[in-house]
Amino acid sequence: MNAFDPTAEYSAIRDGVAKVCAEFPGEYWRDLDARRAYPKDFVDALIREGYLAAMIPEEYGGSGLNLSASAVILEEIHRNGCNAAACHAQMYTMGTVLRHGSPEQKQQYLPGIADGTLRLQAFGVTEPTSGTDTLALKTTARRDGDDYIVNGQKIWISRAEHSDLMVLLARTTPRDQVKSKTDGLSVFLIDLRELKGNGVEIRPIRTMINHATTEIFFDNARIPASSLIGEEGKGFRYILSGMNSERILIAAECIGDAKWFIEKGSNYAKERVIFGAPIGQNQGVQFPLARAYAHMMAAEAIVYRAAAMYDAGHNPGVEANSAKMLAADASWEAAEACLQTHGGFGFAEEYDVERKFREARLYQVAPISTNLILCFIAEQVLGLPKSYGAPKA
Repeated sequence: MNAFDPTAEYSAIRDGVAKVCAEFPGEYWRDLDARRAYPKDFVDALIREGYLAAMIPEEYGGSGLNLSASAVILEEIHRNGCNAAACHAQMYTMGTVLRHGSPEQKQQYLPGIADGTLRLQAFGVTEPTSGTDTLALKTTARRDGDDYIVNGQKIWISRAEHSDLMVLLARTTPRDQVKSKTDGLSVFLIDLRELKGNGVEIRPIRTMINHATTEIFFDNARIPASSLIGEEGKGFRYILSGMNSERILIAAECIGDAKWFIEKGSNYAKERVIFGAPIGQNQGVQFPLARAYAHMMAAEAIVYRAAAMYDAGHNPGVEANSAKMLAADASWEAAEACLQTHGGFGFAEEYDVERKFREARLYQVAPISTNLILCFIAEQVLGLPKSYGAPKA
């Protein structure tokens, strides 16, 4: 079948990523899942081949690729049955660092991130009491001479235990002292190596998948003022660069998952013989897989449209969120079809379906829930009254 490929120009990248993934078959991921272990060897292999430095400019040792190419990398990882959640933050945090970081910050950190001697895998935004209501966060950073003193708590901060650096969002001006509710937040690029056990405590959270997520406590943690990204108080605008790229890149992972599920289910439907014939000849088996494929193609088109807009310098908030929602729905539909096709064997670990099934479910709620995306579209595009939170000021 000759299908139009919106990412044909990145075919060499796909081939290279697939070659790396072939070194890490299902047995590798099942072992990690059982031990709740971090896939260090897999991450190291991606770094070795330069894939995690995709968005870092060549002058700093990276590949200088755009978000579309990075989306292809993450999609292909998931298409091959692996999981990029252990390292994808290194790509989407680049939106904030590259667009708003100072030349000094880039020179200090980007070469190390590119060659793997520094790991930037933590994105410190979400808090226990605010969730996705970012403007209500309570973690504070108070200027004290040449430093800031940070106090507060973050939650669902994945990979913090395996990261040297973190992009942190904190309040530098109290909410009651700013003219606009989007003011008063600042972004910092902080070195966790110096802070762990010295004002910062990281506690792992055990979840239904092997995701290495944590909660972080800041207790008078002292960070240098040079950690500030951009202008103090304008951090909310800066962090949107990271959030939009995060939505798009994770949507690409969902497309990869959907393709994996559809291929896995279709192959099993051809091979599994019951009552003297392959189960794939039955429309009750065919239709869910075919429908999942159609929905995957539609979602894929929106994902790469959003990526192209981002690369062109636009602020594709609606497109990025829509892409994430549609791709997450497509992967979940494909997961359901694949598991149902496998029947009881879908629950057996050796088929990898149940592991990927659990992983796919995450994206209905993270990094932003489907419900909030729908609220966002209703308000921003359709002009409907805001359905959550406090009324607009």
